[in-house]
Amino acid sequence: MRPVNKGDTQGTRWRAWIFLVCVFLFFMQAGLFAGHKDDTSQRDSILQSNWFSTPYKWLPFVKDRKSYSLAEHPIPKLMADAEEKFKHLLSRQSKTLADAVGEYRKRYGREPPRGFGDWWQFTQEHNVRLVDEFDAIDEDLAPFWNMSGVEFRRRTVQVSELPSIDLVRIIDGKVEGTSIDYLDSEQGHRAMGFMTLLEKFQDKLPDMQFAINSKAEGRVLVPWEHRQFPNMTLQDSSGGITSMVGADFTSDWKGEGSVWAAYRRTCPPDTEARRLYSSYRNPNSANSKVFFGSAPAPGDEFTFVSSVEDSIDYCSYPWAHYSQGHFFSDWRTIPVLYPVLSPAKASGFLDIRIPSHYYFGQHPRYTYGFNPDGDQPHDVDEMEVPWEEKLDVVFWRGADTGGGSTPPGFASHYQRHRFLHMTHESAAGNRTIIYADPSSANNFIAAEVPARQLNTEIMDVAFVSTTGGYPGGEEALRKGHRFASPVPLGQHWAYKYLLDLDGMGYSGRFLALLSSESAVVKSTAWQEFLTDWLQPWLHYIPLSSSYAEIYNIHAYFSGPPHSTLAATNLTTPHPIQPPDGDQHLQRIARAGRQWKKTIGRPVDMEAYVYRLCLEYARLWADDRDTMNFVL
Repeated sequence: MRPVNKGDTQGTRWRAWIFLVCVFLFFMQAGLFAGHKDDTSQRDSILQSNWFSTPYKWLPFVKDRKSYSLAEHPIPKLMADAEEKFKHLLSRQSKTLADAVGEYRKRYGREPPRGFGDWWQFTQEHNVRLVDEFDAIDEDLAPFWNMSGVEFRRRTVQVSELPSIDLVRIIDGKVEGTSIDYLDSEQGHRAMGFMTLLEKFQDKLPDMQFAINSKAEGRVLVPWEHRQFPNMTLQDSSGGITSMVGADFTSDWKGEGSVWAAYRRTCPPDTEARRLYSSYRNPNSANSKVFFGSAPAPGDEFTFVSSVEDSIDYCSYPWAHYSQGHFFSDWRTIPVLYPVLSPAKASGFLDIRIPSHYYFGQHPRYTYGFNPDGDQPHDVDEMEVPWEEKLDVVFWRGADTGGGSTPPGFASHYQRHRFLHMTHESAAGNRTIIYADPSSANNFIAAEVPARQLNTEIMDVAFVSTTGGYPGGEEALRKGHRFASPVPLGQHWAYKYLLDLDGMGYSGRFLALLSSESAVVKSTAWQEFLTDWLQPWLHYIPLSSSYAEIYNIHAYFSGPPHSTLAATNLTTPHPIQPPDGDQHLQRIARAGRQWKKTIGRPVDMEAYVYRLCLEYARLWADDRDTMNFVL
C-alpha cells in the first residue's frame, strides 16, 4: 500500500473545495440567468428565427461597423403574421344566433346563459364585430362554478364591507349604487362607470349585486392550497367576512405583510417562491440586469416580443418580482375567493375584469378629442397633427407612480423608473443598433452607439411630478431621471411614437393613445377585458419588460439617427429611411385608430358587460340549469 503523502491530502482537499465552489457558482448562475423566463425564451426563439439562422457574411470593419447579409428584418414578418391572424379572427366570427350558440357550446362545453338571444340582438343592432371572443369572462368566472348560488350571493355582499369595495345592484330592472365610498380617493368612479355601462340593458337583467373594486390594482390573491382543494369553494361564509379574512384585516398592510408575501402563497409548494430565501433574493445581486435593463444580455436588443402579456413565471423565478411595482402596492389584497370586479388584473390574481371607466365618457387627461362643450368627444382631436409633421421621437409624460411603498426602498426598480433611467441623457454604456445598409440590398449594419447620444436624439420622456418614496429622496430621483413640465394630452399627438407604461396599475390612457394617428408602443403586466381583442404588431407595438429593443424598433421604422451614423463612419446624408419603414409605422398608427373606432367603442364595452352580466346571473341563481338559454 502506498503511504499517505501529506501533499496529496492537501491537494485532495483543495480539489474538493474547488469542486464545491464550482458547483455553487454553477447553480447560482443558473438561477440568476434563468430568472427572466420572458427574456430567455425570447432569446432562444430569436436564435432559431430567420434573423440568426440565415447564413451571414461578415464584411471588413469600418470603425465600429459590422455589415452582414440577412434574408429579412424580423419586424415585417411580425406585422404580416399579426395582420393575417386578425383577419382570420374577424372572418371566423358567428354570423347567426344559431352559429353563436354552436360556438359557445364548442368553446365552453355548456349551454349559453339565459338572455343570450337578447344579447345577440344587441350586438347586431350595434354592429359588434367580435361576437365570439369572450374567453376572458369564462376564465374569470371559472373558479366560482364550484360555489353554490347562496354562497356566491353571500360573498358578494360580504366583500363590499371591506375598504375600497363598492356595491352596485340591480333591482326591478334598475341599477343603483348602495355603498359607494365617496370618501375614498377614487370617489366611487369605477362603480359609477360600471353603472353607466348597464343602462341600455338593465331592464333585461334579473336582480343581483356586484362588488366593484375602487382601486386600479388587483385585489384577490387566493393561496394555492385553497385553490386546489375543496375547502376553497365549500368553505361556509355564514359566519361573516371576519371569519373569512380575519379580524385584523385593514385597508393597507401597515407593515404586517405585502402583496408579494400574499402572492407567493398562490404558488405551488414546490416552487422557488415558496422558499423564503429564494423569494426575497437581493435584486442588486449579480446579473439583476436581466430584469432591470441596466445592461441587456446578448440578443436582447434585437429580440422583438410578439405580445405584451407578462409571461414571467414569478413562482419559478421569484426574484423577478422586484421589476414590477404592483407587488409593492400599499393596498391589502383579499386572501379568500370573493367575486370582485376590477378594471384589470396581473397574472395570479382572481379578479373579474370589467372595462375601465377611463375608456368611456370624457376626461381631459384620458380622452382623445375631449369636448368640454358637448356630450361626445370630437372624432379628431383639435391638437391632432398630420403624419408628415409628427416628430420621429418616442414621447411620454407622467407621474413617478408605478408601485407602492410596502416595503419601501424599491422604487428604482419600478417600470416607469427603469425606463426613464435607461433613457436618461447621462445613461452609461452603449446600445447595439442594427439597420439596413443603404449601399447594399439585404445587408445590415450593426453599430455600438453611446446610449446617452441615442437618448438625446430619439427620446422625449420625463416625469412631471413625484409622489415620494424614492431611495435617496427626490434629489436622487431627479439626478437619474428627467423631469419636465406637465403637458396637455393633445400635445402627445405631435409625435409618431407614443409610449404607454403601467403606473400603479393598468394605463388609463391606452385607448386615448390608440385613438390618435400616432403609433402606440406598449409594455404592461396587466390583463384587461380587451386584451384578446387587440393584435400586437397590427394595432400597436409590443415592448418587453426589459425595454431593451426600443432602440431597434425606432431604427427599423425611422432609420438610424446621427449618432448611429457617426458610430459607423457613414457619410450618407441623414436620415437613411429604411424601405417602407415609415409607411409600416403609419400603418400601425392607422390600424390602432381604426380598431378604436370599430371594436373599442363604448358600445363594444357595453356588449362585453352585458355578456358578463348574463354569465354572472347564472352563478347568482340557486338552480343554474334553469338559467340556460334554449334556442
